[in-house]
Amino acid sequence: MCKKQSRRGEHRFFFFACIIIAPILMCGCSARPAIKEANEFSSQGNYKASLSKYEQIIARYPAEGDNVLFEMGLIYAFPRNQQKDYQKSLECFQKLIKDYPGSWYRHDSEVMIALIDDVTRKDRGIITQQTQIETLEQEVKSKGNEIITQQQRIEALEQEVKSKAFVIQNYGSTDKILIEKKERRLTLISKDKVLKMYKVALGGNPNGPKEREGDNKTPEGTYVIDSRNKDSRYHLSLHISYPNEEDKKRAKELGVLPGGDIMIHGIKNGFGWIDRFHTQVDWTEGCIAVTDGEIEEIDKLVPDGTVVEIRP
Repeated sequence: MCKKQSRRGEHRFFFFACIIIAPILMCGCSARPAIKEANEFSSQGNYKASLSKYEQIIARYPAEGDNVLFEMGLIYAFPRNQQKDYQKSLECFQKLIKDYPGSWYRHDSEVMIALIDDVTRKDRGIITQQTQIETLEQEVKSKGNEIITQQQRIEALEQEVKSKAFVIQNYGSTDKILIEKKERRLTLISKDKVLKMYKVALGGNPNGPKEREGDNKTPEGTYVIDSRNKDSRYHLSLHISYPNEEDKKRAKELGVLPGGDIMIHGIKNGFGWIDRFHTQVDWTEGCIAVTDGEIEEIDKLVPDGTVVEIRP
């Protein structure tokens, strides 16, 4: 009787053991095909499908969580994965360590975390170096553009020098300066040929010939360049021989002083940046004004003794 009861107890224990163990065994077995499918997706390079499959597995088979998290962590960190995400990889390995402390994958996960930290640190270093390289390349490009600009300026100056040399060689220096007040124009002439023309500004009261000192009029008549002043208050200056005999006679008849110090000059020292804008208004006290660059050119082409004809 006792033996029969003992056998019945063993059968009953085995029966309950089977009931408890069977679902676990069934779960493991049923998860394997899904894991195999996820692995196949990964080996084919379809990492997005593989990750999606692993997410389904971990939701349906929590007991496989450590295995799945480890595989997902590897895929997220895999170099050939165009959508690799080191942060998500770290989250997978960290969750595995936290939720599955006794897992066989714990040590490997810790190793992977250390590797990913090292890779991301190196990546940041590479990005920094690339940024520095790009900055240096931009600086080199900027310097290159600056060099090109300077070369263009040099070529322009060389061309200007050649042009002046050609003028001097073929026509000699200027033998006449023609100033036309109405047109606000100064023309250099050599052997009856026009060498160069310039836009000018005149005295603040330009209409009519100069009659007296302080009337801000530009003279009219024939004169010569009789001297020059390289230390003038205005950038260079060529002195015109005003007043001539006719000017003195007219002033005497009027009972006034004829005035003097009539020059062809550049812009007032320190204001050369105004350049060609100076011709927008007649601003001198009777002189003829050009830009600083133009007076430098005129100074080289016009010798003392050059005739100056000033027309209304």
